[in-house]
Amino acid sequence: MLKRAFMSICTAAVVLGLSASVAAAPVTHKDPKKAVAGSTTKGPKLSKWQQHVLEALKDSAPGDEYFGRMKMSYLGINNTFHDDAIRAGAYTTDPHLISSVSFADDALNAWAKKYPNDPQLARSYFLAFQMYRKVWTQQYQQKAWNYAQIVIAKWPSSFFGKALKKDLAIGYTEHYFATPVACESLTITASSSASPSASPSPTPSPTPTPAPLPGQPKVDILPVPCTTPSPSPTPLATGSPSPHTAGSPSPAASASPSPSASPSPTHRP
Repeated sequence: MLKRAFMSICTAAVVLGLSASVAAAPVTHKDPKKAVAGSTTKGPKLSKWQQHVLEALKDSAPGDEYFGRMKMSYLGINNTFHDDAIRAGAYTTDPHLISSVSFADDALNAWAKKYPNDPQLARSYFLAFQMYRKVWTQQYQQKAWNYAQIVIAKWPSSFFGKALKKDLAIGYTEHYFATPVACESLTITASSSASPSASPSPTPSPTPTPAPLPGQPKVDILPVPCTTPSPSPTPLATGSPSPHTAGSPSPAASASPSPSASPSPTHRP
């Protein structure tokens, strides 16, 4: 009995000692975030060009978004400028062609307002420049110059920025026609036969080309023939028969009847 009691006391002491050692041992907790981060494998490192493309996509418009009154995509805008520049030939002042391009220009401005840093705008502005430089009116020649300046300022390292900078460095001149003016009064010259003949005065001299302002392109104003106002229709002579009563004599031509003697008054009984 004493031996069994002693064994029980020894066993209890060992259990208590193990419990105390376990309780005194430091407990380590693993950070789940670090464990997950350490367990994941790193992807391939992106090149500088790939990083540039990812950054550009943040400022780009979706490919299926439409702009302007005609709801044109960026492809529709580019195709309109490109195709109409071919139709314009060397130059044009055709109002129908200008009206067609104005829809693409309206969509381009709406696109640039919503996504001002879209890198694809450089191409569209470049195509608009190529189109408007062929429209020989003062308004659209100035618009072509402004669009070129936008590309050079915002996207100087792009292909289109470098191409426009080189083009303008060679020399850029705006071409547009002068505003027509009325010809001077007709000069009456006597002919050898009998009746004088009217001959128009010579075409007025071309408008002098103004000197370009600092930072502005050269200007070439092309002369146009003077305009002669169409003569007003000759009024009908007084007393001439009207078209509807050509056969009947005019009232002025008909002789008025002589007044008859007034009858003497009759006296009734």
